[in-house]
Amino acid sequence: MPMLTTITLIIFFLVCVNFLLLKFSTNKVLKTSKEGKKPVILKSDEKIKTLPTLAPTGS
Repeated sequence: MPMLTTITLIIFFLVCVNFLLLKFSTNKVLKTSKEGKKPVILKSDEKIKTLPTLAPTGS
């Protein structure tokens, strides 16, 4: 029985340490607002070639 409680306490301790690390290790990066930015539109000069439509094979 003492071995079971020891394993349980060790796992509980490791889970608590994991949550503390997760809480204090998050990135503190300020997010910039996207109000002033315009989206970049990429236009291609070449036309995309379309393949001819194939008939279904029925298999």
